[in-house]
Amino acid sequence: MTETRNGLPRRPTIRDVAKEAGVSLGTVSAVINGSAQVTAKNRSRVLQCIADLGYEPNTAAQSLKRQRSSSIGLIVPDLQNPFFASVAEGVQKFAQAHDVLMMLGTTGAESRWEEYYAQTLRARRLDGMILLSGTGKPTAGLVKLVESGSVVFVDEYIPGLDAPFISATNRVGARQVAQELLRAGHEHIAIVAGPYWLWTSQQRLAGYREALAAAGRDPDETPVIPGDYTAASGYSATRAILESPKTAHATAIIYGNDLMAVGGVRYLKETGKRIPHDMSIVGFDDIDSSLMLEPSLTTVAQPSFKMGQAAAQLLLHKVGIVEAPETISFATELRTRDSVAAPRRSVRAGRHVKG
Repeated sequence: MTETRNGLPRRPTIRDVAKEAGVSLGTVSAVINGSAQVTAKNRSRVLQCIADLGYEPNTAAQSLKRQRSSSIGLIVPDLQNPFFASVAEGVQKFAQAHDVLMMLGTTGAESRWEEYYAQTLRARRLDGMILLSGTGKPTAGLVKLVESGSVVFVDEYIPGLDAPFISATNRVGARQVAQELLRAGHEHIAIVAGPYWLWTSQQRLAGYREALAAAGRDPDETPVIPGDYTAASGYSATRAILESPKTAHATAIIYGNDLMAVGGVRYLKETGKRIPHDMSIVGFDDIDSSLMLEPSLTTVAQPSFKMGQAAAQLLLHKVGIVEAPETISFATELRTRDSVAAPRRSVRAGRHVKG
């Protein structure tokens, strides 16, 4: 700190930074506000002088000048899915810690609502938007936001749009959880997949197929029943598996997420099927209820809260508020619990196998 006329310490000002760096006040202001209209050399010099002098920008004055405080939008399909809610909490906590307002919108996985929020957030001049898409499809408003550099995707990638993306290793995790069933000796496996148009669903299905192929199975012979990542679709898909002559002999079911597994468990119990004695099951996401199911669910954990934090950090980095996150692709982790056992019988061979 510098001294005032009476010898007391004085907080350094923006003028002090400009003088120390040998640049104009406008250049310092541009660096503070994250403007791209500054050379890398001048930006580095200004940031170093800010650190050396201990200068702290007057955020209240900045907000008054801009007539708004820093704010971002978060758009998710819904908050009934615990995974989405955990991502949202991660975004909120990080934004709150940096005095940034977060505005939340839910879309019901409908393109018209994703377009509505894209247009609305542009009109409100927010600093940017984090999108967890439920459609996997671009809209006109979203394309414009991406072109402006003010969008970060989290969990779901939208092909054709070049935006920063926070993800998890879905394919690796899916391969690992499928291998659990194969190691247990299951030959008759059915898959309840997520929406085919979503990146996460495609990645997980690819991982399941890789595990089957590596075990010498023809992935095309494994039945895939479509779901939509909701418990209701897991219930319906499980009923379809057990009622169809083509899949009724299945001894294991892979669910594309834990919510669908929750729905599947409900149907299995209603029909008297014991887990894992009569049917082994696995999921994906490791939501809280997966541990509380009876029996507890073997699944794949992905750090949803940390992914939300990283998405917020990446977006705030793009507008010049914080440093970039160290991780943008998070590792998944297999959670082996009690919902998998060896199959009790081999239907095709007609011989009993103890499990």
